[in-house]
Amino acid sequence: MSYLQPELPPIALLRSDAEKLARLADHARGEFERAGDFLSREIDRADIIDDFQRLPGLVTMGSRVTFRDDVTSQVRTVTLVFPDEADLAQSKISVLTPIGAALIGLSVNQSIEWETVSGGRRSLTVLSVDSMN
Repeated sequence: MSYLQPELPPIALLRSDAEKLARLADHARGEFERAGDFLSREIDRADIIDDFQRLPGLVTMGSRVTFRDDVTSQVRTVTLVFPDEADLAQSKISVLTPIGAALIGLSVNQSIEWETVSGGRRSLTVLSVDSMN
């Protein structure tokens, strides 16, 4: 059974995150260029909100996120960080990875689908979010 959804969910970014992420996406090169392009598209379609408007359950930079891979049903908990803070051993994933770029701006119970480098499809659903910042 497939849970893949063709439409993109509405997302929101904190103004302070959006500005930093836009600079990061603009400077993504080499192995991160595709993720940078994906991140740029996500920023372009996001509703930019002021930091004081942060809603519970919104994935922001520094959030601890539990999500389900809708293809494999695997559940993972990660902290979303900037590339220089990434550490897979501590479950800190960069926003410049496909999963990181997909998570940013989603809220609890939202799902997103994207195409992998190899042309396959991935989909994930946010199960819970703890803001760490």
